[in-house]
Amino acid sequence: MIQARHHGGDHAWMRLFRDCLAGARESARRCAAGHLVPGMCVLPVVVIAVVAFLDVAGGVWLPLLAAGPALAAATNGPRGVLGVGLLAAAMGATLGNEHGVPAGEMAAVLSALLAVTAASGLASVLRGRRERVLAAVRSVAEAAQHALLQPIPETVGPFQVAVRYSAAAAEARIGGDLYALVPTPYGVRLIVGDVRGKGLPAVGTVALVLGVFREAAYDEPDLLAVVDRIERSLSRNLGPDDFVTAVIAGCPPSGHLEIVNCGHAPPLLISAAGDVRPVEPAHPAPPLGLRALSGQAPRLQHLSFTAGDQLLLYTDGVTEARDHARAFYPLVEGLPRHVSDDPVRTLTALHDELLAHVGGRLHDDAALLLLRRQTADGTAPVPSQAEAAL
Repeated sequence: MIQARHHGGDHAWMRLFRDCLAGARESARRCAAGHLVPGMCVLPVVVIAVVAFLDVAGGVWLPLLAAGPALAAATNGPRGVLGVGLLAAAMGATLGNEHGVPAGEMAAVLSALLAVTAASGLASVLRGRRERVLAAVRSVAEAAQHALLQPIPETVGPFQVAVRYSAAAAEARIGGDLYALVPTPYGVRLIVGDVRGKGLPAVGTVALVLGVFREAAYDEPDLLAVVDRIERSLSRNLGPDDFVTAVIAGCPPSGHLEIVNCGHAPPLLISAAGDVRPVEPAHPAPPLGLRALSGQAPRLQHLSFTAGDQLLLYTDGVTEARDHARAFYPLVEGLPRHVSDDPVRTLTALHDELLAHVGGRLHDDAALLLLRRQTADGTAPVPSQAEAAL
């Protein structure tokens, strides 16, 4: 190891400082071109600048400059690594010349810097390839999930509808949350569910459930018959440890609400006055795919659903979202703060509060579907004086 000896020189320090600034600007430019984080891309240059400053101040060893290109392998592309390595070599040669380091020792330092730069460049190339493959896999996964979770119009018959779906997007993981809404001769029918597991097996199960639901919802007059068809399909295709929790709801022309809860979180019924209450199942039923093990069949629940009432269906990614203190998001307490006569606005405010609760990023997929009944002619009810004042 070579300990740098301070023989000072303001002109040398100024040249080194200008070199560091130029290197930082070049690294930032390359970082922007590569769509990387600017602060991380400039960090290797900052490390070199700090080493140079301490070396001029005395007591720092020149081989520490190798930390610059080594760090660049994790933050920069191959050209950025090469630029940082050349900057470190130029800095080392300048410092060695200022301090009168013997030529043999200086050659050893420069050779080590170039070797670290070459190895770091190779590591950067391999990292770039992995990132491109991962980006391609993620884009295909997102396209597949968007094709399954078809867009839902904001108005369906006498109902206003809003949907918010947030994928955790950890690596190439695809979520197992599902939702769908189908206008049928028997009224509007909808489903919100959560498949056990993640990845491609979960996507296959999501496709199976949604395909059967969309067909059965249109064909079967009885909502329980729709559930039975999904159950039979899953029993033939799922493994022994797989299942799907789901809430299937129907809004027949008679104006009431039908709900079948298969092991899912209870929906929230919001009255026209803004009161929120969970719709707990009167007769709990097992998740879809597990009926043969429990022997319990689901039952239909009937609820009043008049003009101005709303129904919120959601997945456990919402209620199990935790903050830094590991506290769950209080959905039942938080929803009344954001209820309005516009479902889109309600879910937007609720989703923003959910993200604020977890610190900006969800660690599980979360789906929210809000259904609001309008008046019989399809228009929203006139707000009360209290609502108008708000």
